[in-house]
Amino acid sequence: MTAIRLRGLRIEIDAQRVVDGVDLDVAPGECVAIVGESGAGKSLTARALLGMLPDGAHMTVEELRVDDTDAAALSENGWRGLRGRRIALVSQDALAALDPLRRIGREVAEPMQIHGLHRGRRDERVVQLLGSVSLPEPEQRARSHPHELSGGMRQRALIASALAADPAVLVADEATTALDATVQARILSLLRSIADRGRAVLFISHDFAAVRRVADRVLVMREGRIIEQGTVTEVMTSPREAYTRSLIEASIATPRTRDGVSGEVLLQVRDASKRFKRPAVVGASFTLAAGRTLGIVGESGSGKTTLARMLVGVERPDEGSIDWARAQRVQLVHQNPLGAFDSRWTIGRSITEALQAAGTPRRERRRAVDRLLSEVGLDDALAARRPRQLSGGQRQRAAIARALAADPQVLVLDEPVSALDPTVRARVLDLLSRLQVERQLTMVFVSHDLAVIAAVCDDVLVMRDGVIVEQGRVADVFTAPQHPFTRELVAAAL
Repeated sequence: MTAIRLRGLRIEIDAQRVVDGVDLDVAPGECVAIVGESGAGKSLTARALLGMLPDGAHMTVEELRVDDTDAAALSENGWRGLRGRRIALVSQDALAALDPLRRIGREVAEPMQIHGLHRGRRDERVVQLLGSVSLPEPEQRARSHPHELSGGMRQRALIASALAADPAVLVADEATTALDATVQARILSLLRSIADRGRAVLFISHDFAAVRRVADRVLVMREGRIIEQGTVTEVMTSPREAYTRSLIEASIATPRTRDGVSGEVLLQVRDASKRFKRPAVVGASFTLAAGRTLGIVGESGSGKTTLARMLVGVERPDEGSIDWARAQRVQLVHQNPLGAFDSRWTIGRSITEALQAAGTPRRERRRAVDRLLSEVGLDDALAARRPRQLSGGQRQRAAIARALAADPQVLVLDEPVSALDPTVRARVLDLLSRLQVERQLTMVFVSHDLAVIAAVCDDVLVMRDGVIVEQGRVADVFTAPQHPFTRELVAAAL
């Protein structure tokens, strides 16, 4: 028996074929992963199984059965009866998926109401479901709104909602991409346990590191086609396709080693603290040497971004001091370049504005825009495009180009690659390493991803609840962590 049987799936959007001849089987108790870069067709394939393709998409299929139901023959009304009851979706952004005006308990109960299940004991069932996904204090969390929960808690609540009508198939579409390493590890363990209890799980991801932790079999997708498949062990140890090898290599962390790079101390931070409604940074002390890259790592809410904002002067410490050895040109690269760019302006105009602020003469700005785009590996024709017309990797390169317009000596980068596919992320990290050498840059790199920190940083601070719990050379901290929290991070990520 198979929980999902799919043959010959083809999807076209605007007369362009974006999924071409996909076959898929998932058995009860099995977790199958589809892995590939953005645009490969992974999510479209998953949403075809749920009858949730976007407007304008046209699907043809030779066979589609979900939990022994001929889904290929279903009308939209039939799909509504199937979704939630036979097959359910866990999406990437739990905060967007959950209604901000409804309490978690009502969200989890909704599939039971739709399908007429558990009348009279839904509140009891909600608490049971929240407990089954290891959400602490389930009775209290059922009364909470989504914004009152952490990212990991919201994702667990979304999984509980997906399980509420007892579906045979769970589709997890990039369900752990935006989570911290330790939270991601817990969610992956939860998904694995759901499969072990007899449900079929389809796991969509761009990250082989996550796939390795949760899946039995993996299908590698590129440009709408399945190009390689097999057990996770077979594919990861003996990949046939060069594309598969590139995805695997981009998902594996190798600690950076750069001996002999230790310049003068540019920055001395002494007992710096910052408080908002609660302490955000507590007693931070460290130094930053010229030419080196300092990583700041920790879970969401650990104080990483607040500390970075103090380094660039956006926030001032309530206590302690942040002292630069001399005047430094410090530039910030934001996590979300789509939000950081003015959507109405072209990329060229945004970079020109930065050049103007840096004092570049008007007659030299056009040439400078082209030079900066070339320096980050972008064609100068992209200067005429607006941010939404660029891919995620192109936008991040453009954001780096804009930061370089001021000819900075220090770059502070706040989660600059967290939303990128592994291969695109690797290219951006290689770019930053090259720019550091060519421009003799000093960098501060904020991330929750230890693989990223390992790849680009010389030194690292580990933060938890606003406190630096461990610091030192990356190779030393990651190979022989001393603090229990650092050991937990390393075990979850590397």
